[in-house]
Amino acid sequence: MSSSTPTRWKLVLGSAADAADAVPLPPDYGRMDDVLTALYDGDKSERKAGLGGSAPRVSRWLGDIREYFPTEVVAVMQQDAMTRLGLNQLLLEPEILRTVQADVHLVGTLMSLSRVMPQKAKATAREVITKVVRELEKKLANPLRQAVQGALSRAVRNPRPRYHEIDWGATIRANLKHYQAAHKTVIPERLVGFGRRGQALKEIVLCVDQSGSMASSVVYAGVFGAVLASLKAVKTHMVVFDTAVVNLSENLHDPVDLLFGVQLGGGTDINLALTYCQQLISRPTDTILVLITDLYEGGNEKEMIKRAAALKAAGVNVVVLLALSDDGAPSFDRRVAEQLAALGIPSFACTPAKFPELMAKAIQGQKLEV
Repeated sequence: MSSSTPTRWKLVLGSAADAADAVPLPPDYGRMDDVLTALYDGDKSERKAGLGGSAPRVSRWLGDIREYFPTEVVAVMQQDAMTRLGLNQLLLEPEILRTVQADVHLVGTLMSLSRVMPQKAKATAREVITKVVRELEKKLANPLRQAVQGALSRAVRNPRPRYHEIDWGATIRANLKHYQAAHKTVIPERLVGFGRRGQALKEIVLCVDQSGSMASSVVYAGVFGAVLASLKAVKTHMVVFDTAVVNLSENLHDPVDLLFGVQLGGGTDINLALTYCQQLISRPTDTILVLITDLYEGGNEKEMIKRAAALKAAGVNVVVLLALSDDGAPSFDRRVAEQLAALGIPSFACTPAKFPELMAKAIQGQKLEV
């Protein structure tokens, strides 16, 4: 009999079957037991990790089952959750949905359940996602636009501007030494202009890990991606990945459509995603690649580090965000983060409120502090 058999039977039967705790569970198995208990323990009073009505807790549970179980098992557990935990009722009755806090966690939950969601529930889900996304746009769009446009104006100057392209403030400051007291004016020797309108001065690639644990980051990245895509001076790409890669750039005109195109799943192949993004980049020195992931690589880690190094060497400004959310300190692979840091690629978490400032610094080529 395999030494793991008692452990597996304890998972199947539940901790109550081993009241004396004669079969200790390794840390990972302990978390597996928690997520199984939350779903299948029939006695609610003895549950160790019930989900209740908390959207963050449900979202976290959906991420956990993807981490510990294969895809085919996850599909079964999601379907069971729809009925056993009352999620079907939540989705099918708008009046109940209205009593739940509509936030990024709920959006992440709805995205996670999209594959098993009844067809008639999808309209309600879209209403909830639309409400949350529009609220986020009102809060986050203007700060990002102002930060990016200001950074572009400062970072890219046109040395031979036409009259309507002259940056008068910068021109006066650059020519103060040519002030003519007799005429009480500055006679400019050099004109400073903004970048030409209609020209994509920078390319931004948002490469987003869509594994279940990154749900909140995906929502914020979708909103920010849509805002960036609305700026003519920036060419924006939106790429999402798990063990496959999907280019959602065509959906950037509407972040709601974009989020409906995301299929939160299991597995992570960062190397594959970077390989795809490398093919998108035509002007490396004018490109900012924002990789949003916890760096837990399920693909070829060695090749992933080499790919990141090649992008950096080509002149791409590569930034790794371990999370783009307000969820607190993220869990991430510190060893991989250290390897990237040695290449000059910073890795850190970022709140949505700080993202405009981060993009402004990246556009101007400033050092990004961890």
